Amino acid sequence: MVTEVKASHILVKTIMEAQKVSGKLASGSDFANMAKKFSTCPSGKGGGDLGFFGKGRMVKAFEDAAFSMEIGEISKPVESQFGYHIIMVTDKR
Repeated sequence: MVTEVKASHILVKTIMEAQKVSGKLASGSDFANMAKKFSTCPSGKGGGDLGFFGKGRMVKAFEDAAFSMEIGEISKPVESQFGYHIIMVTDKR
């Protein structure tokens, strides 16, 4: 059973920005470079890496998305009170 997920994310303020970034990722842009360029979260400087986290550590919408994804999958924009997240799951344990 998966108890922790390792994920990276890109946080932007608007759905328009999120759709723009999602499009670039779909066209093959590197996730870490996109996080460094566009993310408003401090984790963006490190390519968006959030490390491993268990349930109850992230806001519900983010957590629900991350725990439902496969390794290597990139989410559609996920809205939270912080803005719009684009999530990439990099590992599970």
